[in-house]
Amino acid sequence: MSTSEITGFDPAAIYAAATGEKSPAPARSERQQNRQRGLIMETRVRPRGHKWYSRFVHMMKILLPVVAALLIVLILVWPYLRTEDLRFRLSFAALNANQNEDPSMVNPRYLGIDKENQAYSVTADLARKLAADGSGVELEMPKADITLNDGTWLVLTAKNGVFKQTKSTLDLTGAVNLFHDSGYEFQTSQAEIDLEKGLAKGSAAVRGQGPFGELQGEGFRLIDKGKTIVFTGKSKLVIYPGAEKPVQ
Repeated sequence: MSTSEITGFDPAAIYAAATGEKSPAPARSERQQNRQRGLIMETRVRPRGHKWYSRFVHMMKILLPVVAALLIVLILVWPYLRTEDLRFRLSFAALNANQNEDPSMVNPRYLGIDKENQAYSVTADLARKLAADGSGVELEMPKADITLNDGTWLVLTAKNGVFKQTKSTLDLTGAVNLFHDSGYEFQTSQAEIDLEKGLAKGSAAVRGQGPFGELQGEGFRLIDKGKTIVFTGKSKLVIYPGAEKPVQ
């Protein structure tokens, strides 16, 4: 018998052939066993992660269109939500939207320049148009501020008034009050004011007071923005002792 034949002798193989049993598999290394366990665990975990990812994708397909629709609705509605802020910036708000009624404005303000390039303003709590062409505006609690050439000012207030912007005239009725910053103040029930020319007049009874004393009359005329005031009709003047020369 040759050496190669003796070397190839395997008792386990001969025993397996004689008994009909399979020879035992060679022992695997620990590294191979751990790798196989990892593959088994990976195959067990992967289906769960894949299922969660599918749910996430399904939810995003629903949520993203909903969010996009909400953003579109917000963009469309936003101008209506800003309406009050815009009204405030314009300094007036429409109160009556009925086409059969004249529109109203809250806190209107009209600015102008007279013939001497002096500024004047007319404000009110509420304004309503009287004519379709807008030539006349009815005012509630009107106030006219007139600046004089020497830097002083004249203020007229009343309960009601009609302002004609095209003519720069203001007709006041009800508790008319005229105040000059030099200290003169007069009260009457009716006055007609020409803001462009700096004139005013009234045919109702008038009472006034100032540094000179007290005065009553049946009417008045204001000339040159209040530099001269003429009391018409029967008049009464009470002069305080030591007072300066009164107005005419």
